[in-house]
Parts: sequence; C-alpha cells; structure tokens
Amino acid sequence: MMKLKKINRLSLALLIGGMLIASGCSKDFLTPKPLSFYEPNATFTTEAGLMSAMAISDRHLKLYWTTDHNEMLTLGTEYIFSELMVAAATDKRNMLCDVANMLTPTSETSYQNIDRTNSIWYLWEETYKGIMYANTIIHYVDGVQELDEATKNTYKGRAYFHRAFRYMALVFQFGDIPLVSKLLETPKQNYRSTKRDAILQMITRDMELAVEWVPNQNETGLIGMVNKGACRMLLTKCYLAIGEYAKAKEQTDILINESGYALMEDNFGTFNEGGEPQTWPITRNVIWDLHRPENKLIASNREVIMGMPNRGAEAESFVKMLTMRILYPFLFDNRVQTKDGKQALLNIRRNTANYDVNYDYMRAMGRGIATFRPTAFQTKTLWRVNGLMDETDLRHSSTSGNWVRMEDYKVNNRESSEFGKPLTLFNPDNGRLLCSDTIRRWFDVPHYIFYLDDPVSEANIVGSDGHRGATNGSVADWYLYRLPEAYLLRAEAKYYLNPGDATIKDDLNIIRERAKCTQLYQGAVTIGDIMNERARELYWEEWRNVELKRVSLCLARSGRPDEWGNTYEMETFDKQTGTDDQGGSYWYQRIVHYSLYNKGPIEINSTGNSNPNYTMDKKNMYWPIPEAAITGNKRGQLSQNFGYNGYNPATPKWETWEEAVADENISE
Repeated sequence: MMKLKKINRLSLALLIGGMLIASGCSKDFLTPKPLSFYEPNATFTTEAGLMSAMAISDRHLKLYWTTDHNEMLTLGTEYIFSELMVAAATDKRNMLCDVANMLTPTSETSYQNIDRTNSIWYLWEETYKGIMYANTIIHYVDGVQELDEATKNTYKGRAYFHRAFRYMALVFQFGDIPLVSKLLETPKQNYRSTKRDAILQMITRDMELAVEWVPNQNETGLIGMVNKGACRMLLTKCYLAIGEYAKAKEQTDILINESGYALMEDNFGTFNEGGEPQTWPITRNVIWDLHRPENKLIASNREVIMGMPNRGAEAESFVKMLTMRILYPFLFDNRVQTKDGKQALLNIRRNTANYDVNYDYMRAMGRGIATFRPTAFQTKTLWRVNGLMDETDLRHSSTSGNWVRMEDYKVNNRESSEFGKPLTLFNPDNGRLLCSDTIRRWFDVPHYIFYLDDPVSEANIVGSDGHRGATNGSVADWYLYRLPEAYLLRAEAKYYLNPGDATIKDDLNIIRERAKCTQLYQGAVTIGDIMNERARELYWEEWRNVELKRVSLCLARSGRPDEWGNTYEMETFDKQTGTDDQGGSYWYQRIVHYSLYNKGPIEINSTGNSNPNYTMDKKNMYWPIPEAAITGNKRGQLSQNFGYNGYNPATPKWETWEEAVADENISE
C-alpha cells in the first residue's frame, strides 16, 4: 500500500479528487468510493486537505456551464426542457426531440452519450459527485485541530452551499430522490427515496447556517469561492420553494439594500471590439461590457454576486466553453443559398487573395453547428412588452451589435449576383426556400452572451482547417449569480404574498431601465411577466428548467394564478400525463404555449432526423429515475417517477429528512 509519508498531504488530496473525477459514468453512484485506501483520515486532518476538497467542489460547479464535449454543452439539456430552446442537431437520429416517447428509465445509455444527444445521465451522476465532495468536507472538518470554530463553520457553510445547490437541481429535475448526507463507513445499497419537500426543508436549514457562517466577498481572498451573497441567493430560492415568501423577500431586501451590490449602469472594464469589427461592429454599451468574460469578475463590477473563474493566469484549470460552435446557426455550407443557387456564406482564409475583412463572418460570429436552437418565442415574441416590440432594449439590439439576426449576414460569395446583400430565407421571385433546414440553420443569436475570444486560434491564420479566429468559443469566466436575479426573486416573492402589490413592477423596471428599454411595466404584473424578464436577463445563466419547475411548485403551493388564469393543486400539478394543451404544471403550460413541442412533425431536408416531431409530456415534469440507479440499489427500492415504467405509488419513501439521515447511520 502507498505510504502517506512519501506523499505530500495536499498532493494526496488532489490525487483522491483526481481519482473521483476520473471515475466517469459508473452507475454505482450511491456506493461510497474506497477513500480509506488513500488514508483520508490523515489527508483531511489538515486545512490543506480541506482546501483541496473545496477546490474540487468549486471546479465542478462550473462544469455544468463549461463542460467541453465537442458537440454538447451540459446546460443545453436544461434549456431544451423549457420554452426557450429545442434540440437542433437534426443530422442525428437519436436527437432528443420526441421527449414524450424517447425519455424512459432505460434510455440511460443515450444519457451517457453526451457528445451526441443530451446530458441527463451526466446531470444525475455529476450532481451526486458534487454532493459527495461536499459531504467529504462536512465529514472531516471538525477533526482538523488547527482550525478555530469560526473557520470550521466557514468550511461547513461553503460545503452546505455546494450540497444545497446540487440538491435544489436534483429535486426539480428528478423529484423524490435518495438523500445522501454523509460519507458512510460501509457500502449502503438499501436506500429509499426521500420526498422532495423533505430535502428542501433540509437544505433550507443548511443555508440558514451558511448565511450566518460564510463571509462576504470583500472578506474573502479568492474570487470564485462561495460567499455570503451567494448563500443569500440560494437561501432565497429555498424559502420560495418551501413557501416562506416573506423570508425570501427579506433575504432579497438585504442583498439589494444592505450588501454593497449595485446594477452596472455605464460602460466599465475592458472594451472588447468583437471578432472582426469591420464585419460586425460593436457600439460599446453596458450590456456588452457586462457580458465580456474579462469584465465579469473584476472589482469594478458591482453586480456580480458570485462568478466562476475559467480564464487568465489566476485560474487553476481551464475548460473551453464552445458557445460559438454549439449555439450559433450552421451556416457555412451549400445548404444556405442565394436565389441564384450559390452558397451564400463562405469561410475564406485570411491568407488568401479572396479574403475580404468586411465579410469575415466566421471570425465575427463563429462556426456554428447548432446542437441547440432558440425557440421563436425566445428570439421574437419574448421581447414584446405592453403589446409592443421594445426596439431600444440593448439585450435584443442588432444596431448595437449585441444581437445577430439572420438578415444581418450578407452574402460573401463573389460568384453570386447577391454578393453584399442580406441573407434571405425565401427567393422573392418564386417563393423557393433557400435554407434546407430552418431548425438548424436559421435563427437569431444573443451575440453579447455567446461571443467569446480565442486569442490562440486568432493568432494562427495558416492552419490547415482554415477555421481561425473566435470560431468555436474559448475559456471564459461566467456568472453564477448577479444582482438582477435578486430583484427578480423579490418580485416573485411579492407576487406570492400579494399579486396586487404595486411595487412588483418596480423590481422589473429597474432591470429594464438599465437595458435602456422604452417599454416599462405600467400596471399589474403577472408571474409570466416575471418569468419573461428572467428569460431576457438571465439567458444561459439560470438553470431554466429547474427555475420553471421551482415556480411551478410555488404556484401550486401558494394558489396564485399564472398569466392565463390557471391555478394548480399540490396533489396533482406534477402527476398528470398527456400531450394535449390542457392541464399539467406551469412548466408544461409555458412549453405548450411558447415552444415547438406538441405542434406536429416538421419536414426538413436532412440526412438524419428528417421529420423531427417535438413532443413533451406532462409526466416529463420530472425526468425518470435512471434504471441503473434503481437496480444498483440492490437491497432497497427507489421510487420511480409518475408516468414512467416502474412507477408504484406504494413504494415507501422517507417523509422527513431526519428519517433519511437516521437511516444512513444504520448498517445493512
């Protein structure tokens, strides 16, 4: 056996973390890993060991946003289970579009294939890994004799945050799930599911302690570590989820009025002029500056509450975020044409005679393959307020360069008679469609969010593939929480307390005013208005599916109506099936009102999924518990979710988190 004295304790802790990270998609997620082989009692009795475990927790938090899987970003799965996006890789026959029929407890083999379809299995296993890392810190911290009580509590509070963040995701993705609150002395294979609300109660208690124990950012030496503001944000969501709306409002009041944060109103930080300013000029504005990775975590950015470092010499590790590959339209081939039959957009290398700096769209806007695409609601309808399209909203502004519409591209093929003219979807002479696949190749993009510099590729203009510049995306710092979300959460809390509260609109309008909007909310605000403003402000920051399902629970618990006047019952809102447009949860109603789901097959010219039929079932409110997790729990029985094969309402569950924790102490 490896001797501890031969290895530095910090290095040993990193070795343990590396082993856990490298464990891949093994299905025995409930079985504790054999840490004792590496003598963890020695490793984690020093602060260096705890710091190592905390660093792993911090790093794995950002992987939900930054995971580099070539054709997949993990967060995309969250968005296709919402009204804002659908899967768009139409060349793949297993593209997750027919969700109502494709998503089953045994479809986990495709869950693992995250390069190709979706990240559901990854979200299950990676999230339980994050819980294990947090439990490691909680388990060992009291044994670190060199630390005083306040420092131990700081570690506990940060670990509580990491654990609570992950449980908040799991209970709204998967519903009733196994509660794992500690590291076990022996393997345990007789877990029961614990009810969603019981887990929410536990993490609320934990986050109350975290808010008390974790210091503010200005008392923390490192950017990216959990701070008090982040704990308040998560505690607010916990309070909303359990129905403590007044307490939720109190936390947001503190964040907004007493914590030193402020919305950024003016240009700040470094101005990034974009990938090729002569092709696509950027008029400097606060929204553009706010979303540049180099500005997200700087001291002058007063609205960042917590971010995730992923760039620069100070970051421990880099993971490319391929936003410009995964989230931009697939344009650079002959399936997007001009009316004279020519390929509309070419990738012309900078070291060739045909290169024209005025038409270098690949450098300016990336080389998209559209694994996911936004819905028409996200790109168009969402931006109407008071019945009018808000033409001055910087978050939807093509004139500033923040937003790219398909018509903003100009034909750069000199062999075409349409050279220099905007792309068109139809030939005006005969009505012929000029794009073979409008799902994958024709949609607008929030350029200010997804554009990322890639200076290494930018410097190489002679590479063999010719794809040089910011064509895929790059390493980039990202936001976890910003102050605008505190305003939106406060508006939500006010709505549950009193839908007629005249100040709800003020919390939305302050965000809209910063974005230079002309249309402001005037009268009563609906939950739909609040969720729409979240979609405008927090696109690709929030976990949209989780947030919609959290709000679905809040509406059912509070009895408040949605924007269509529907009310929901706690006993039934998440236990319905069908693909019709009546009933279900608020999550389902948003989807059937605003997305491509349940509208029938779409005919496209593609070699893969040639007639995708986007469907979503009311039962998909929760994803199925993976069969591998159920069968791996050999001496117990996990509960399958309503509507899926294996569901049995008589399956016993823990009603309280205290019962579940007590059972963890009982050996098999």
